[in-house]
Amino acid sequence: MCGRYSLICIDDLGRRFRIFDPMLGIRSHFNIAPSQVMPVIVQRENVEMVMMQWGLIPNRVKDPNKSMHPVNAKAETLAEKPMFCGLLKDRRCLVPASGFYEWKKEGTRKIPYYIHLNNSPIFAIAGLYDVWHDAGNAAHLTYTIVTTGANELVAPLHDRMPAILKREDEDRWLAGDAPTSDEMKRILQSYPAGEMDAYPVSSRVNSTDVDDERLIQPLATLF
Repeated sequence: MCGRYSLICIDDLGRRFRIFDPMLGIRSHFNIAPSQVMPVIVQRENVEMVMMQWGLIPNRVKDPNKSMHPVNAKAETLAEKPMFCGLLKDRRCLVPASGFYEWKKEGTRKIPYYIHLNNSPIFAIAGLYDVWHDAGNAAHLTYTIVTTGANELVAPLHDRMPAILKREDEDRWLAGDAPTSDEMKRILQSYPAGEMDAYPVSSRVNSTDVDDERLIQPLATLF
């Protein structure tokens, strides 16, 4: 499960993802939630950054108000699920992120934790996207985040985590033919726990209306 993440624009997104014509004016977000519109990296004629809504609307849906908008897709069943298997062919994408949140149960409480990479301010999560056209033929671009089994760091918090790609696998996920089953297993495995960190943060993150830098500060430093 990945239901909340951050994108902190301390790095040049265009240079990081080798985008020919990067979008300008993208600001940092510390509490990205489903239904929000965020930058996603796709491969068309060139590598491009496109704004999409988080929560997939399949192109075959007649009324999106009467359908599910999955924010996550399990790596292990992508090739089997009708909603996702067709997207593997040519609608794979990278979701830029700086970290993500999970909640740990402690008695009757749920303590939010922020998880990030130790040596990379921005990374890419594997994603899938689709384009739905409304009655007026206007295009609506939406995406879902691929998840995989949790590593040793995330497992005490949740049994799933985002499928964070290694830098050397980003091009393979983004371009070319659909990955083989063996490639999928390798590319979408859980990220090494030793290269990540996790710590408790303020419960202010529970509100999707809150979006500021204090959300990612360790809980102990807020007092």
